Amino acid sequence: MLEELRITGLGVIEDTTLPLTRGMNVITGETGAGKTMVVTGLGLLFGGRADAGRVRADPGRATVEGRLRLTGSAASAVAARVADAGAEGDDDGTLLMSRTVTVEGRSKAHVGGRTVPVSLLSDVGEQVVAVHGQSDQLRLLRPAEQRGSLDRFAGPEHEKLLVEFKELFGRWRGVADDLADRRANARTRAQEADLLRLGLDEITRVDPQQGEDEELRADAQRLEHAEGLRTAAHIAHHAIAGGGETDSEDATSLVGTARRTLESQSSVDAKLGEYAARLEEAASLLGDVSVELSTYLASLDADPARLQQIYERRAALRSLTRKYADDVDGVIAWADNARARLAALDTSDELLDELEREMNRLAGEVAELAAKLRAARVEAAGRFADKVTVELAGLAMPHSRISVLVVPRPAGDISLVVDGVASGITPDGADDIELRLLAHPGAPALPLQKGASGGELSRVMLAIEVVFAGVGGPPTLVFDEVDSGVGGRAAVEIGRRLARLARNHQVLVVTHLPQVAAFADRHLVVAKDTGGAITTSGVRVVEETERARELARMLAGLPDSDLGIAHAEELLAVAARERTS
Repeated sequence: MLEELRITGLGVIEDTTLPLTRGMNVITGETGAGKTMVVTGLGLLFGGRADAGRVRADPGRATVEGRLRLTGSAASAVAARVADAGAEGDDDGTLLMSRTVTVEGRSKAHVGGRTVPVSLLSDVGEQVVAVHGQSDQLRLLRPAEQRGSLDRFAGPEHEKLLVEFKELFGRWRGVADDLADRRANARTRAQEADLLRLGLDEITRVDPQQGEDEELRADAQRLEHAEGLRTAAHIAHHAIAGGGETDSEDATSLVGTARRTLESQSSVDAKLGEYAARLEEAASLLGDVSVELSTYLASLDADPARLQQIYERRAALRSLTRKYADDVDGVIAWADNARARLAALDTSDELLDELEREMNRLAGEVAELAAKLRAARVEAAGRFADKVTVELAGLAMPHSRISVLVVPRPAGDISLVVDGVASGITPDGADDIELRLLAHPGAPALPLQKGASGGELSRVMLAIEVVFAGVGGPPTLVFDEVDSGVGGRAAVEIGRRLARLARNHQVLVVTHLPQVAAFADRHLVVAKDTGGAITTSGVRVVEETERARELARMLAGLPDSDLGIAHAEELLAVAARERTS
């Protein structure tokens, strides 16, 4: 859960800290005081888009810091993701996170005192917090969001089925697209294949070997300078091992004489014995070099025919490197790539027939799995509708019902017959999902966007969230004025439902309704200060009498009215009884 949130330099908020608790935290305040900035700050902390226009000119940057206590099923996933980024939490089990945005639009993120990508904040946010605002109500009207809501409710086995379907759909479309491309571009592919074959034929005739050009260069250099190399090797061999017409002593003899002389006096001074041993090693090394030089001299052969062959071979290799790569190894790599590309360019009837059979086989499997997915959605739709309807009854909509329709998607460019019906296919299946609201008995069941008023839509969304909470989800839930357009008894029921959510979740609610605020475990008020040259806002915790005065302000705009305070105290007492029941 989020234990603390500090916001500086954001909108009207100069510097304020929100101490948060388990259960239900309510944030209230007059219009324009900065309640929305709290939600904006949460969005920034968890990787949301940075808007430089909301940064205060002084100090020129906005900073949001949060202390997150990792608990529940999300703790291990968050800890692992944070560790992968090289950050770590504190010893007390909390994780410090921060986000800074400058007036120039630059953004920095820190986790555990370490600079991290903003994407890490998003990854953490997906695990620990879900934000619901008025924009979420609009999103709920989109068919894709309704399908996603049903799929999430259906449970982990359904999600595995959906993942399997997406993978199978991708394989099917990959084969289908490959087949279509080969057929549509057969002429272009054939022309490219002919060019590749010409190049491969030329390379195959020359048959270059790895590193051959460097070896030939070295061989040519030796043959071109064979006489000079022979003279140098001969002189060196004579100097080491002797021989020839002169009587000068060779290096081996001189070293031997020196060794024997030193050995003769080693009994007098052991140091000379050490030098003699080292000279013996030198004599052994000279002997090895002498043998190797003899072998080298025997191998030297000024062979003009061999040199001509090397010249011709190097010319053949140069003709390849001029066309295909910088060196012989690159030419060989080009040939390997060309062979692979030729396989991809194949438009033979045999291959096309094989691809068509594979495409049809995969299409059958896709249709079969889409039918299973449809059946699973139909089963989940009934349970989902029943649970949401029960929640609506508790939200002062006792005669309303939610129905969830799972219908075949209209056939389009990509279609298959699923359960005997031609259906359009996407990676999400072959179904369209539509949430419908029957507002009262006798009324037609209409799509949410047509059948729900603003207040009803708020309650439907809250009912869906309550149902989701029963099957898991993030531990912290944020509601930004989702009670807009609601009042009276419905407002009390919304407060009760949010309090119920707060039994197993941390709930943060930005509200203008006193009936909702009365259910809070902690009540925070955003207050605006207009005393200075610049308007600023801060947040404070209110309790006891102060809380009653805030509710009185929300009820009638009269925080000092005795009647308003009495009404507020009565509302608090009712909420307290409801929360403990």
